[in-house]
Amino acid sequence: MQSKIEIGQRIRHLREAQGYSREQLAEILNISPRFCYDIELGKKGMSMETLCNLSQALNVSTDYILLGTVHKKGSYSDGTDPEAFEALIQSCPDDKRIHLENIITSYLKALRA
Repeated sequence: MQSKIEIGQRIRHLREAQGYSREQLAEILNISPRFCYDIELGKKGMSMETLCNLSQALNVSTDYILLGTVHKKGSYSDGTDPEAFEALIQSCPDDKRIHLENIITSYLKALRA
């Protein structure tokens, strides 16, 4: 497992990428904004319940929150993880995600040509 600071940085990045304020995320998790802030700074840990709720709120696995990667049999042949890739796409703002999807689609078409 990574340090609380690394975990907190990952949580903050995911929260910001999905457009949540710290107060909004804290409300979803039923914790105080200060506690959310302390988690993001790596000053405090969290309960399993908060970790699970955080995973659901940010649409990522608990493995991704804790480790930065997902270790499961569904990995791509190059070792990258489809769930981590999906989390990156989902972390893009909605108005930019369609552009990213178009870029990926065009790239894949070019590879097949």
